[in-house]
Amino acid sequence: MFKKIAFQIIFIISTLVLICTAAYSETEIKVNVASGAKADYVIQLIELAYQKLEKKVTITKDETRITQGRINEEVANGNLDVMWVSTSVKKEEDFLPVRTPLLKGLLGYRIMFIRQGEQSKFDNIRTLDDLRSIKLGQGRTWADTAILEANNIDVVKAAKKDNLFNMLDGSRFDAFPRGASEPFSEIQQYSHLNIAIESNLVLAYKMPFYIFVNKNNHALAADIEQGLNLAIADGSFDKVFYRNPTVIDALEKARLDKRHVIELVNPTLPTNTPVDRKELWLSPADTRPQP
Repeated sequence: MFKKIAFQIIFIISTLVLICTAAYSETEIKVNVASGAKADYVIQLIELAYQKLEKKVTITKDETRITQGRINEEVANGNLDVMWVSTSVKKEEDFLPVRTPLLKGLLGYRIMFIRQGEQSKFDNIRTLDDLRSIKLGQGRTWADTAILEANNIDVVKAAKKDNLFNMLDGSRFDAFPRGASEPFSEIQQYSHLNIAIESNLVLAYKMPFYIFVNKNNHALAADIEQGLNLAIADGSFDKVFYRNPTVIDALEKARLDKRHVIELVNPTLPTNTPVDRKELWLSPADTRPQP
């Protein structure tokens, strides 16, 4: 009788320990915050995802400045757990994507730098064929370059962003497309050049910006994806998005709803991109602030 009671007590204690361990266990996620853009925003979304799952998470931040290529290597070998970049077929072959566009496709809306005094050249551009009559500048290895060239647009390439601003100023090409959130800080940075922000056009193509994890870490990808989907469903994802200072700045200053949209095809877009889930994507007319 005593042995039976003792066994039952041990079993109950063991069960309670397992329950408590599961309840209070934490997921540690290692990220590099010094080199990847938008780190604070992405971390906020990861924490929101785990909050929706009612799971604890600890974000361990590495502040070493390294290249995106090195970040890719660190995620591949397990020294980092997640990274955040624009997607491509190759990226989704090498890593496991969480197919929630973190910026709701905002990176795919491109506003152009032009030379001061040349706005009139762009006032008559209304179609993709019109756009093909001018030369655009882009980075040699940027995903945008392949997209523009696939749409039969004449692209002048350079290795560094600084060079492209100088080349625009020097009339090597006519315009330099940038992400909707980028020109309004860059115009201050390059104020010594004879450049301006084009007033009326926005180039648009699907360019999702995802979280990626090691291709063998299915559990982590599933947790983040499930948590973000819960946040999308209850509206908390949009609240974080529309309250982000970079997003607010882009939507207020870019005036996407007032610009004429020229749609481009993105042939590099992976086939599994959730283009039919309208709740995941920003519309140019959708510039409302969230309460």
